[in-house]
Amino acid sequence: MALGIAVFIGLIAVILANAFLTAGKNSQTPDGMVKVAVAAVPLQYGTALKQENIRFINYPKDALPAGSFSEAAELIAPGKRRIALMPIAANELILAGKVTGPGAGASIAALLPEGKRAVSVRINDVSGVAGFIQPADSVDVLITRQIAGKTGSNEQVTDVLLQNTRVIAMGKRAKSDEEGKPLAAKTATLEVTPLEAQKLALGQQVGDLSLVLRKPGEQDDALALSTVSLEDLRYGTYAGTYRPQLAAANLAAPPNPGWTAVKPARAPVRKPTPKPLAQPMVQAVRNSVDVVRGTTQTSYEVGGFGG
Repeated sequence: MALGIAVFIGLIAVILANAFLTAGKNSQTPDGMVKVAVAAVPLQYGTALKQENIRFINYPKDALPAGSFSEAAELIAPGKRRIALMPIAANELILAGKVTGPGAGASIAALLPEGKRAVSVRINDVSGVAGFIQPADSVDVLITRQIAGKTGSNEQVTDVLLQNTRVIAMGKRAKSDEEGKPLAAKTATLEVTPLEAQKLALGQQVGDLSLVLRKPGEQDDALALSTVSLEDLRYGTYAGTYRPQLAAANLAAPPNPGWTAVKPARAPVRKPTPKPLAQPMVQAVRNSVDVVRGTTQTSYEVGGFGG
């Protein structure tokens, strides 16, 4: 009986050892390749890295990017677990810049590039594009305010304050809705430079800010920026009250199809009415004969009796 048990245990040991050696052989990395960590499933901002959502693949050693991870202990060690700071697609390399430091929590500050700041601005359903702006989108920031007009009275104008500004968060949410649903929020947190942060702070005090959603990858067009006033509230025209040189340039080459710039209306010039020319005096012709007898002169009409 004891001998049978020993033989059985021996067989199990042989099987386990063979499986271990086979697995080791299969897991060997080919020459010129190294193991690197990638996302096993799509990871969203704030997702903690775990054994089930990461995996390792073979990667060319000479093309290995900086900040990659080759061991699971670097990502999921107890007390040193890392958290995703941005969306990471399935099979995408997990790099140091996309996750927190060991044991650190996810914060907005960790998302900021070098030299950037995070500033929140007040928005509502209209100025926030009805909630369709999502974190990681790019927007332009418009400011509507009162300025001194050319006539001395205050005029309301709208300017482009910032262009192509990245949205970090909408309200308290720093990641997009998975189903793309609108995010109702009263604030938007933007990624800006220190100077742009100052502009936003002043802009909120002197006027109203609005966000304009941009198409991804669209380039800035500083030459097309203009100040829009009440004189421009007509379809397809730009009077150029505050930037006449832009309106003049657009007359020759309108920036958009169907869009035509117009020159500011000028007051009509009244020309003096010419005086009528003096008509020459025409003396009436008399058909008469004067007969003088002594000191008496008598006139006799002649003509007008003939047939």
